Amino acid sequence: MVLLLLVYAGGVLTILSPCILPVLPFVFARSEQRFLTSGLPMLGGMAVTFAAIASLAAVGGSWAVRLNQYGRIAALILLAGFAATLLSRTLSDQLSRPFVALGNRLMPPAADGHDQSGLLSSLLLGVATGLLWAPCAGPILGLVLTGAAISGPNTHTTLLLFAYAAGAGTSLAVAILAGGRVFGALKKSLGAGEWVRRGLGVAVLVGVAAIALGWDTTTLTHLSLAGTTRWEQSLIDRATPGGAPAAQASMVSGSLPVEGTLPSLAGATSWLNSPALTAESLRGKVVVVDFWTYSCINCLRSLPYVKGWYDKYKDHGLIVIGVHAPEFAFERNPDNVRQAVSDLGIGYPVALDNGFAIWKGFNNQFWPAHYFIDATGQIRAHHFGEGDYPESEEIIRRLLIAAGYTNLPAAGGQAAGAAGVEAASDIAHVQSPETYIGYRRAENFTSPGGFSKDQAQAYSVPAALDLNQWALDGTWRVDREKAVLESGTGRIVYGFSARDLHLVLGPGASGKPIRFRVRLDGAPPGANHGADTDADGVGEVTGQRLYQLIRQSGEIRPHVFSIEFLDDDVQAYAFTFG
Repeated sequence: MVLLLLVYAGGVLTILSPCILPVLPFVFARSEQRFLTSGLPMLGGMAVTFAAIASLAAVGGSWAVRLNQYGRIAALILLAGFAATLLSRTLSDQLSRPFVALGNRLMPPAADGHDQSGLLSSLLLGVATGLLWAPCAGPILGLVLTGAAISGPNTHTTLLLFAYAAGAGTSLAVAILAGGRVFGALKKSLGAGEWVRRGLGVAVLVGVAAIALGWDTTTLTHLSLAGTTRWEQSLIDRATPGGAPAAQASMVSGSLPVEGTLPSLAGATSWLNSPALTAESLRGKVVVVDFWTYSCINCLRSLPYVKGWYDKYKDHGLIVIGVHAPEFAFERNPDNVRQAVSDLGIGYPVALDNGFAIWKGFNNQFWPAHYFIDATGQIRAHHFGEGDYPESEEIIRRLLIAAGYTNLPAAGGQAAGAAGVEAASDIAHVQSPETYIGYRRAENFTSPGGFSKDQAQAYSVPAALDLNQWALDGTWRVDREKAVLESGTGRIVYGFSARDLHLVLGPGASGKPIRFRVRLDGAPPGANHGADTDADGVGEVTGQRLYQLIRQSGEIRPHVFSIEFLDDDVQAYAFTFG
């Protein structure tokens, strides 16, 4: 119940985020009419459609994604027509006539004389708006979606999505009621009713254009994250003390609270760089626990800072424990993790948490996640994701000083030489999301005919790809987690916009190297090649890991990326960008 209320509150906060802006014109355009027969049906249709589509995407894979894509196109056409009715009374009468006739058949006029046919059109507009609504994935919605990714789709996840949508609907309902009063006052005092109506029509057209251009999922979403993240995390703190997602490390300006006790580490399946550690054996030391997995780009970009803390403070009372919690099946292989730990130069203890026992003990939800434990074994702070590294280091220093350690090295200086996949992201230019290739979580897949699940299928690339669309070419077998090239040569093509493009790849069971060739807009990448390719785009898959294939060196702009595999049996898992 607490989590439901928390997710509901996160939905309420969505109205404060810039990325809700494209939806607001559709909402305010109904504020002139009766709330029960106009505003409420619209919000209900919007909330139910969003939750249903999000749930279907988790359950149905690519077919649900394609259904939503077609639905968005139809919704944009419908709402553009709705905007036209606001701009012209004559056009409004002509376009609304079929809906009025259908509404009068289904719902005759009420006894009080009000025409209830508007309820049907409002509900239809709500469904259309729900198909377009891309809510800002702040910490609370991120917690729900991450949980779904780990545990799979279930009734609980769907219920949480409905709670989030209901929260957003509540705040939008308040906005409708308030907006109705404002517009009513404008019409009464200024006699500007027709101009208000036309202004709303223009606003709706602007909203349609913003969504059609993808601003709701790119530019506005980036702006929104800074606005509500800390409020959402504050809600999570209060609702789930002692180890659930909570405040960021920037809380160092005040006293550090006690969030719980260091859970047992006995669930680790094995240890690297150290014998098995216990909570009891760590007493007297300050401990940083870093949840990571070796193909996670966010984890890799935070790694130089974690290694820097260890190198600087290991002789001054600090222990760092990397808890490796795998995302993909190949990351459960101890030999793969051992090789990655060696290649990445990690010298601190690493616990392999293949059963997610330590993860669950911390009630963790994120990669990467950093927990800060004092010398008495109490969790005093934590931080999720990348960033806030100076604040995190300040927490470490405060805990070391409190434990009696002195003569600490000067703060700062970590990650000065971070390069390749460990270099910081150029987040201002990232317009492409993490994209999974296995059908369980795939989105924006555009090869004609969609996926043929768990069996070999010949795929082709469409004539053109929009931003963030991707396709397969050749004979591939796609399962829940990955795509495997079955025979001959094959390609993966992606329309992206970011400085860096990475792809998680691996050879097949034989382990034989897989040759590949990368192209950017059909030409060799040249100076835009990544750490795992040369200027001609040539590279080789030699192990199961994340490969950096593109790093743009000049102006960051959209491109069509393609990778051609010259040998079969390659395994492709996920794209990430930076």
